[in-house]
Amino acid sequence: MRVVIAPDSFKGTVTAADAARALAEGWLSIRPDDHLTIRPMADGGEGTLAAVAAAHPGTSLHRVGGCTGPDGRAVDGEYALLPDGTAVVELATASGLPLMTHPAPLTATTRGTGELIAAALDRGATRLLIGLGGSASTDGGTGLLQALGLRLLDTDGLPLPDGGGALTRARRIDRSHLRPAPPGGVQLLTDVTNPLLGPDGAAAVYGPQKGAGPEEIARLEAGLTRLSELVGGAPDQPGAGAAGGTAYGLAAVWGAVITAGAAAVADLLRLDEAVASADLVITGEGRFDATSLRGKAVGEVLARAGRAGVPSKVVAGDSSDGSALTLTALAGSSHAARTEAAHWLRQAGARLATAAQESACEARP
Repeated sequence: MRVVIAPDSFKGTVTAADAARALAEGWLSIRPDDHLTIRPMADGGEGTLAAVAAAHPGTSLHRVGGCTGPDGRAVDGEYALLPDGTAVVELATASGLPLMTHPAPLTATTRGTGELIAAALDRGATRLLIGLGGSASTDGGTGLLQALGLRLLDTDGLPLPDGGGALTRARRIDRSHLRPAPPGGVQLLTDVTNPLLGPDGAAAVYGPQKGAGPEEIARLEAGLTRLSELVGGAPDQPGAGAAGGTAYGLAAVWGAVITAGAAAVADLLRLDEAVASADLVITGEGRFDATSLRGKAVGEVLARAGRAGVPSKVVAGDSSDGSALTLTALAGSSHAARTEAAHWLRQAGARLATAAQESACEARP
């Protein structure tokens, strides 16, 4: 039997790679002679760099020390350089919300991600893939772009400080020192379709998650509006509001292309090729519900399995869908499932392999 195992991360518990490994170990404990293909998935957020790097032999990982974190403190960042010259950058590595010690919605910056990108370009990257999940800021990507040479100036011609809260003071943009985009282009990976502005925009929808109250949301909205007036571009484009408007900034200023992250990652992992020869596809995530089917990694895997006519199974931490095998049910409680997620993922893999074994026996004449 040929099985493809392609889970997303179980956020807060295990990475996609560790989840896939545990499921595989459990399966092989019951059916050791089966052929397993492991493809840890991601959708532009956590685990994107690792998933793409693992699928491309010869990829090198490069640590960049002293990047500007979202609150201004130095952090270590990392990017991957694929053999074809593509650099993969996860925004959350240097500009992610978990790096904040205290919420700072008006001053949080994406500058560190720009520094990572600059380091990748200095090393010779000819194309960029940027995963936009997990941002701490709502600065329209201006911190990132300033690290690449863009200048945002106030009425007196002085550079603005970092953060979305300062954007209302922007009066002029100087692109004369902006680094050119790499010749192979820039692809942005996101799992959201929000525009930059309005009730469904970056500030209104995601500002509260970053600590913004009503007054701060209004100020951030005004700042992003001002930015769009200066830069132009397409603030209404689906996905422009990703990562606090970073998708908009990169698209408008640098010509980046906004794409559905899960689909792009699946293509990079050559998932269709793996699924085409499979007898079963297993995917999973921490919480499986209706939203999983709308632009998320698990939904993308299920859709591709369906198009190929290959049966699929979902393993989840918990779920509102009775078809999923949940770690909570196996462990007896959500606390136990979280505490020993790898153990229960192995049990889940074994459970699915046992079911496959029994089904094969029943099918024999």
